[in-house]
Amino acid sequence: MALQLWETLKEAITAYTGLSPTAFFTVLALALAVYHVVSGFFVSPVHPVRERELFKEMEPLPPPVQLGEITEEELKTYDGSDSKKPLLMAIKGQIYDVSQGRMFYGPGGPYALFAGKDASRALAKMSFEEQDLTGDLSGLGPFELEALQDWEYKFMSKYTKVGTIKTVPVTDGSSTVEPAETTDRDIAKPAEDGPSESLPAKPVEATTGGDAQE
Repeated sequence: MALQLWETLKEAITAYTGLSPTAFFTVLALALAVYHVVSGFFVSPVHPVRERELFKEMEPLPPPVQLGEITEEELKTYDGSDSKKPLLMAIKGQIYDVSQGRMFYGPGGPYALFAGKDASRALAKMSFEEQDLTGDLSGLGPFELEALQDWEYKFMSKYTKVGTIKTVPVTDGSSTVEPAETTDRDIAKPAEDGPSESLPAKPVEATTGGDAQE
């Protein structure tokens, strides 16, 4: 059966191509070799530099380091400009390590200006203005606060919290209020005692005025 098929194939090759089976298969092999060589010119090899960058991106990130309480000035040093430091960002005073999102928050990323700062107000307003890169939430509406809450939930579920921003002590503000209250009380006391002291004085003046007229 196989011999009959081979004989039929040889006859078909000779009839349709005019070549012997040996010549036909030689031409077919050469055509495949030429195709392989030509197609290799159109496939760009991986550049060595790009290959090294890909390996760097695939390297595992170091575990997040807990920083505790730091100031806003200290937080600015973690904006991604120093590749040896983690990439940090804060929301509502809580600092998160966003190193795994470096393509978004690192240098050149779409949210790079948020790195190293408390960007609560900017995230709530979806603003990229410099004056909104702050943790001040005063004057924000309910929809903006809700948007900020969504961002906070996202960061809490995706990134690791590594610290908090130091806040200004409230004792200074309370000490300024207490003197105001004491001064009000001090002013109120003479106002209460004043009428009792001035009442006897008026009749005396009236009497002396009457004696003078007489």
